Amino acid sequence: MGLKNNLHNFREKNKDKKWLPAFSAIHTFLYLPNEITHNGTHIKAADDLKRTMNIVIMAMVPCLLFGMFNAGYQHHVAFGEIDRVVGGGFFNSAFWTMDNFVLGFWKILPLVVVSYGVGLAIEILFAMKNSHEVEEGYLVTGMLVPLIVPIDIPLWMLAVAVAFGVVIGKEVFGGTGMNILNPALTIRAFLFFAYPTWMSGDKVWVHGAVERDQMIANGSNLDAISGETILGSYAQGNTSVAYDYWDMFWGIIPGSVGETSKFLIIIGALFLIFTKVGSWRIIFSTLIGALTMGLIFNGVVDAGWIGESSKFYGLMNVPFWQHLIIGSILFGAVYMATDPVTASQTNKGKWIYGFLIGFISIMIRVFNPAYPEGVFLAILLMNVFAPTIDHYVVQGNVKRRMKRLKVKTA
Repeated sequence: MGLKNNLHNFREKNKDKKWLPAFSAIHTFLYLPNEITHNGTHIKAADDLKRTMNIVIMAMVPCLLFGMFNAGYQHHVAFGEIDRVVGGGFFNSAFWTMDNFVLGFWKILPLVVVSYGVGLAIEILFAMKNSHEVEEGYLVTGMLVPLIVPIDIPLWMLAVAVAFGVVIGKEVFGGTGMNILNPALTIRAFLFFAYPTWMSGDKVWVHGAVERDQMIANGSNLDAISGETILGSYAQGNTSVAYDYWDMFWGIIPGSVGETSKFLIIIGALFLIFTKVGSWRIIFSTLIGALTMGLIFNGVVDAGWIGESSKFYGLMNVPFWQHLIIGSILFGAVYMATDPVTASQTNKGKWIYGFLIGFISIMIRVFNPAYPEGVFLAILLMNVFAPTIDHYVVQGNVKRRMKRLKVKTA
């Protein structure tokens, strides 16, 4: 009781200080807030924003840890230090070694530190300037960012992108709960358009591949290596990739840090659905939209409307279901399309919103061979249209109710 009184007195004494929001942010992160409501009707619930954000982070931690193993494994395979075992999956003993984890840990940890350090610093600065409490909305964004970028992206680029995403994508709209674009995807979009050579190609997904290419260009007597993703291979018309379907499902393939293991993403999705943090409607409708677009493209190929000479043939000819185990469509559907702030709020709107994300994602994937991954663009596009979808859903409900009212009063 004395500690609570001392803390209350401390807050009252320093309530006009600009640094109080920073102190409160650290205190509430470490301890359960002791503020209670005294007047008026209110709902008692065990969850709050911080707890909700922590649940999403817990759903992503397995992807982060797996990504550390995979980053080390892909590096050692690409440099010929170990042999790739096709089809080994989770039972590949060469994958689960401390050498792989240690290398991946020391490469990915700085990405996490920069993401949280820069993002939270800006959040605290805005809170101090506007004299309001620091909100926990960036906790999830800070974890998402390292999972959706190439492992070797320069830290200064990541810092600049995080600053842009937090300020332009979030704070200018009023902070957590007011933004119309997903902050993590805003950061990735900035990186893609500002530094495209670091966000696409067949070298950025394997640690050390870019530096090795630069050494070869400078005359070093080294062999070039390929870190090409499955999507990149299909986009170039090469459908004979060196991975089987189980490799794609388990995630033993090159790619962004957190997107490769579809198994762990599915586990995370089930956890979010069970805890009622993630919308199952958005997740399932996104996958349905992706499968529908994949089926349409398969039908076009089967009908002979497009030949093997077309640059679109490779990805159009991919079996429709395989689109879910290559690229980041599943990761985007589970962790980013379900963002409760930027997604549709109505139940019917969620079905429409998710379906269009999946549908447009595969369309961009096929028609943009230079960058065959369109899920982040599709989600950002639908973030913009989410309020419009909800508006027409609500208006449709109002019209139906008015029509039933007229029938009853007639």
